[in-house]
Amino acid sequence: MKKLVVYLMASKSNGTLYVGVTSNLAKRCWQHKSGYMDGFTKKYQIHLLVYYEIHRTIRAAIAREKQIKKWKRAWKIRIIEERNPFWIDLYEEIKI
Repeated sequence: MKKLVVYLMASKSNGTLYVGVTSNLAKRCWQHKSGYMDGFTKKYQIHLLVYYEIHRTIRAAIAREKQIKKWKRAWKIRIIEERNPFWIDLYEEIKI
């Protein structure tokens, strides 16, 4: 069974945020960190994985991603800080 992940990345603590969905979090984070692809995360140097959650279906993951993208910035910061109050890069801790 694939593990589908909704994740938030940041440029720094309380910095620019990015919300995404993927089935391979380690690979996707590496792509963001390395600047592998041009775009928003490369332009704003968004390299820190600060939050993620696992979903069972692609439908659920995409729905959650869309939900979070619509949230106010303060709400996104709140879910990050509930699990990761010091905005530590979780990339090294990924075990999914």
